[in-house]
Amino acid sequence: MSRPERSQQAKDLDRYEQRFLELKQEFQRLECFCKGTVLRRMVKCGKAYCACHDDPAKRHGPYFEWTYKARGKTINVKLTPETMPVYRAASREYQKLKQLLNRMERLSQTVLRHQAKMAQSTPRNRS
Repeated sequence: MSRPERSQQAKDLDRYEQRFLELKQEFQRLECFCKGTVLRRMVKCGKAYCACHDDPAKRHGPYFEWTYKARGKTINVKLTPETMPVYRAASREYQKLKQLLNRMERLSQTVLRHQAKMAQSTPRNRS
């Protein structure tokens, strides 16, 4: 490989590594997070004569639940209207975490491909 090609690869690698450092800094900006979803439910009651049975607009609620999976089982936790925003924000932070990990993984694969290509093109010292 010619010197200019190697120089360009080194510049690309530097750029990728800088982007990786920026993504690592995004981790530090994450707030508390939790896996799961916050649901808003409108429910029917057990009274047969109640209007909620005939008209979906007259159902009771809203009631809030945080739902997530643990050991293969779905867990539902009832939330008060005051605690719902806390869990909703934490759930959004978890989505940010997953997106960040995916971006870091793709970038890492790119860096590894470049490093492998550079390693192949570097002459080895043979003793």
